Amino acid sequence: YDPTTETMSSSDRTAFMNSRLRRFVSHTYRNAPSMKNWLDKAGVRPEHIRTVKDLEKIPPIRRSDIMQSQQAEPPYGGFLAVPLSKIDRVAISSGPTYFPHQSAVWGKANASAYYAMGFRPGDVVVVTFSYLYMASLGGDASIRTLGATVIATGTGNTEQQVQVLRQARVTGFYGNPSFLVNIINKAEEQGYNFKKDFFLRVALIAAEMVPQATRRFLEQDCGLYCSEAYGTSEGQLAFECPAHNLLHVGDTQLIEIVDPATGKQKGPGEVGEIVGTAFHAMAFPLIRFATGDLSYYTDEPCPCGRTSRRIARILGRVEDVTKVKGIFVYPKQVAEIISRFPEIVRFQVVVTRPEHRDLMTLKLELNNDVVNKDKLTESVNQAILEVCRIRADKLQFVPAGTISEQTKTVVDERKWD
Repeated sequence: YDPTTETMSSSDRTAFMNSRLRRFVSHTYRNAPSMKNWLDKAGVRPEHIRTVKDLEKIPPIRRSDIMQSQQAEPPYGGFLAVPLSKIDRVAISSGPTYFPHQSAVWGKANASAYYAMGFRPGDVVVVTFSYLYMASLGGDASIRTLGATVIATGTGNTEQQVQVLRQARVTGFYGNPSFLVNIINKAEEQGYNFKKDFFLRVALIAAEMVPQATRRFLEQDCGLYCSEAYGTSEGQLAFECPAHNLLHVGDTQLIEIVDPATGKQKGPGEVGEIVGTAFHAMAFPLIRFATGDLSYYTDEPCPCGRTSRRIARILGRVEDVTKVKGIFVYPKQVAEIISRFPEIVRFQVVVTRPEHRDLMTLKLELNNDVVNKDKLTESVNQAILEVCRIRADKLQFVPAGTISEQTKTVVDERKWD
């Protein structure tokens, strides 16, 4: 844990970030062939990038670009920038897309953020995200770097989660807020008083929007210290401090807010797309990774004393993509799956949130050739799970003409209080 850069002056921070940027761009250009090609196509060489403003010369790179490169040159698509012997873990996201990283580097880079979010040496922390994803792998490394102990419980099995929390005297939680609420409710169903009978004191809740009602329940009713974090499948980008006032960008990350159409940088308070460059991701370096999320930033100092840039919580998505239970669902990806089934004429994904829990319904219009709907349901569910890594909660067969060609393929009907 090294917070020495967190209170730098504005001028010192600018010089610090520009210096890190130059080294990172140089390393990336020399060692990651696909990123080099990306820069070459833009007519950019490392000497052209001297300041953060110069990044406007480089088009943001999107997940679809990475997926395309990895499909053409599996598994890493020419983005791997260190010898494979230096990689100890590989995260997987939708696609699948592969993100190799170095645990020790990630742990050291983000430890101060996890300290700010409430974790301390000696804590026992359950990580309840799937260990396929960077959220778990990066968080695991950072929490252990602090001197805390990690129990990798992963997803599901609520009854066992209750048992682990109590028997292992768990003091920290890292996972979806809705899953934590489910665990607490299960404990209460079993006759426990969660606030009195458990040892949990701090919860880092991420990957979902957090309704105020949920946060009040966790903090006031359960007595927990709660923090939020923002990241993508490629890693964490921002974190909440004790002032609970927007989200800080860590000193190993650079975040720009840009016009999604032009890539030009926005000013303070102006809404645009979050574009990230993680300086510690030397193994898989991405310059200007476009997240698809909308936010704005401020450079004003925070009451906590940190002087880093802060961003607002996510305001929406650039494209017709939504995050369900912490996993991005892409319309094109679902369309590719549906195209495997000639019996299906049209489809629509509808996301709702009854009782503060994400629910994904897949509506299907069928032709007249379907004989066994149960078999079709099973096949579609399995394909969705394999490709999107999330299960549709409900498949609904709707009459012909219900879904028009102009209808959005992914509709988010969730209400946030």
